[in-house]
Amino acid sequence: MTIDVGTLTIAQAVERLMRDGMPFRFEAYDGSVSGPEPDEAPFVVRLNTERGLAYLMTAPGDLGFARAFVAGDLEVDGVSLANPYELMVHVQSKLRLRLPTPTELLQIVRSLGISHLKPPPPPPEEHLPRWRRVVEGLRHSRTRDAEAIHHHYDVSNRFYELVLGPSMTYTCAVYPTEGASLEQAQRAKYELIARKLDLGRGDRLLDVGCGWGGMVLHAAREHGVKALGVTLSRQQADWAQARIEAEGLGDLAEVRFGDYRDVGETGFDAVSSIGLIEHIGVRNYGDYFTFLRDRLRTGGRMLNHSITRRDGSVAPSAGAFIDRYVFPDGELAPVGTIVTAMHDHGLEVRHVESIREHYARTLQAWCENLEANWEAALGEVTLGTAKVWGLYMAGSRLAFERGEIGLHHVLGVKTDDDGAADFPLRPTWGS
Repeated sequence: MTIDVGTLTIAQAVERLMRDGMPFRFEAYDGSVSGPEPDEAPFVVRLNTERGLAYLMTAPGDLGFARAFVAGDLEVDGVSLANPYELMVHVQSKLRLRLPTPTELLQIVRSLGISHLKPPPPPPEEHLPRWRRVVEGLRHSRTRDAEAIHHHYDVSNRFYELVLGPSMTYTCAVYPTEGASLEQAQRAKYELIARKLDLGRGDRLLDVGCGWGGMVLHAAREHGVKALGVTLSRQQADWAQARIEAEGLGDLAEVRFGDYRDVGETGFDAVSSIGLIEHIGVRNYGDYFTFLRDRLRTGGRMLNHSITRRDGSVAPSAGAFIDRYVFPDGELAPVGTIVTAMHDHGLEVRHVESIREHYARTLQAWCENLEANWEAALGEVTLGTAKVWGLYMAGSRLAFERGEIGLHHVLGVKTDDDGAADFPLRPTWGS
């Protein structure tokens, strides 16, 4: 039976897009409902406002959902705002959309109102779209990179403490045992990197994109290394330098506020890049690895720790939600692309390791921290920002679990002109 144009309710329109039926209960502000009864539904999704409808219609997919959710126009009962992981698992496994015919699409649009095709202003937590970021400079220019880092990292050091824990480490941990805590796993990660880089007393380490100085502090404290860290976040640099002084490590460790490309020193025994290349841009990998190679002494090692794509079939740019709300201009590549770029620019790759499952565990721990410290977190950031963090961390956990993205260590060495690598016959760092 054909329904006359203009007769669909919001719930009917949404249901028409579902291939296998509504996997949750849906309730709209026009009074329409669809899906299981409340006592049988795993979740109840409520669309509360016309603005929320306009968000969904003008940006179908994750961006529209995020806008409506962050703004409070769409709510989900039975879901922790700090940790919506179970909702995402359910949606991934149960939600199947179908593409409407042109006639059906016209009917849906007319029923819901053509006026809702005018995009409302996005929530204040949203960053500019890519085409408007030219005011900040060309993609991955120094100015634009600095603004992207500022958007994500210069939120509140206290907020990060509540989410990340005492280590203030915003990268994948390495869990040495099933029962290890997040703090134990972060220490194990830094120690593993130190061993892969063969750090010893008196060595010099450059840590680019150093965050709150976790690797710098570990290298100086545990191995007597003279360590220099560089970050584009002023808040990170100030926090890290204060921590260095508090621990009495000022003679060994330093964290600078600035661009890694401004580091003029050379002759480092090791370089670590832990979670920075995601911000560099794939087309800039050659320049990136060339610069870092030139900072090393002959025989020096470099370790790149980064999120990777599952394969090359996916574009490097992040999805709309991640790009607008989390990591503007972020790009990911398959591990093979990173290996090739390192090899092609003077760093012989000697070891590659995947620690994908460890990042899923790390994100789970961060979500649990946010959930446990929710009220305190809301004293540091807006409710919208806290919602963004819950969505992004829970969604990322699921993506790592499903193998949609990975985490790889790639270890390279700068050989001499005759190919000598000053490298042991077998790895010496264990697990």
